[in-house]
Amino acid sequence: MLRRALIAALTLLALAACTASAPPARPYAPRPNIVFVLTDDFTPDLIRFMPRVRALMRAGTSFAQYTVTDSLCCPSRASILSGKYPHNTGVFTNTGADGGIGAFRRGGADRSTFATDLRAAGYRTALYGKYLNGYTVGSGHVPPGWLEWGVAGPDGYAMTDFDLLENGRAVHHGGYLNEVLTAKTQDFVRRSVAARQPFLVELSTFTPHRPYTPAPRDARLFPGLTAPRTPAFDRLPTAAPRWLAGRPALSVALKARLDDAYRQRAQSVVSVDRMLGAVQATLAATGVAGNTVIVFSSDNGYHLGEHRLGPGKQTAFETDIRVPLVMAGPGIRAGATVRAPALNIDLRPTFAAFAGLPPPPDADGRDLSPWLRGERPAGWRTTALVEHHGPPTDPADPDRQSWAAGNPTTYSALRTPRWTYVEYADGFIEYYNRARDPYQLRNIAGALPPARRAALHRELAALTACRAATCR
Repeated sequence: MLRRALIAALTLLALAACTASAPPARPYAPRPNIVFVLTDDFTPDLIRFMPRVRALMRAGTSFAQYTVTDSLCCPSRASILSGKYPHNTGVFTNTGADGGIGAFRRGGADRSTFATDLRAAGYRTALYGKYLNGYTVGSGHVPPGWLEWGVAGPDGYAMTDFDLLENGRAVHHGGYLNEVLTAKTQDFVRRSVAARQPFLVELSTFTPHRPYTPAPRDARLFPGLTAPRTPAFDRLPTAAPRWLAGRPALSVALKARLDDAYRQRAQSVVSVDRMLGAVQATLAATGVAGNTVIVFSSDNGYHLGEHRLGPGKQTAFETDIRVPLVMAGPGIRAGATVRAPALNIDLRPTFAAFAGLPPPPDADGRDLSPWLRGERPAGWRTTALVEHHGPPTDPADPDRQSWAAGNPTTYSALRTPRWTYVEYADGFIEYYNRARDPYQLRNIAGALPPARRAALHRELAALTACRAATCR
């Protein structure tokens, strides 16, 4: 007995020494961990202020033709979670009968998400930050599939002085939200590694959503920075849709507001870059960096002066629907760019593939992982669908936009790498040949041959009625 006790004590001492001198070995290869950094209203031009994101692009694969199913927070996030188009989630807006967390839950979409997939596969899952519009800390609600939960309500937009629902308990925080989320993510990673289980963590920041609040340490950065003046800045397209037509040129005062907004947005994303770096450091320190996929993206884009619009989103213009998607990790090509159409509905099937699972049968999207390996999947889509209900008028909606910011009526759109086709509920049509007109300044729908218009209409009607396998 004494001899066995002595051997056990010496073994424990040896293990302790090894643990102190080196990080733990990878305990659960080949299924990688997943760190999903989801920003809010992010645009590709902000990447220049984020050296760690640029390094992630060099280390991984970027999707140059990645778009969202609706350029609005809640519908897009519902598509990301469920892998489904808005017409299959029932979420087209942020509030009301066709929007918000209420619509997501009423349709049952919250019961089948990438969180439920990976949790059932043995992953530890956590979401920190923003969930869906309409979510409140006071509800006490934790959706299916999430092992750990640290989510804010509407007060999260202010970025300071907010509450989080932390695993069923409301906790008040007075610090800067991104720093709180960083610490929680680091702790979750450490505990997951100690538990020797693979993990998925969604780090869902409100940045750089209005009011564009930077971390205090970053509030003086980039003095004199102005919003980009692309060829679309302060210019209407020809044959503009009714909700856009007739706008006057941007005033001097509005241009100053746009510049202020862009500078603050740039300042605020510095904290997201810092957050990414801190989490990467924790992955390295715990020995799992080599077995972790990092995904960086946004729920939608944002316009700032393009097409004479004030700060906002919700349109089918490239500024609003095209956002970054970067993935880096084991088995993913470094420095590669995929130019095939990809959508936010593809994230759920891709996460399932990372976990060794078959594609979710109810998802509309497809697995992106073959592209990450340099393969070209057979029968890949050539066209993406965008759906939007509008104009939103609820005063409680944080994304309710004035006429000056742009508030389009209900539309559906088709987008390929070369052109964009939009049909509005009032019958108006847009068509932009982006190969020749990348800034969408010439609506040439009126010049389309009748047969071409009919074919586009049929394709749009088919996609807006698709479900699961028929969408792919």
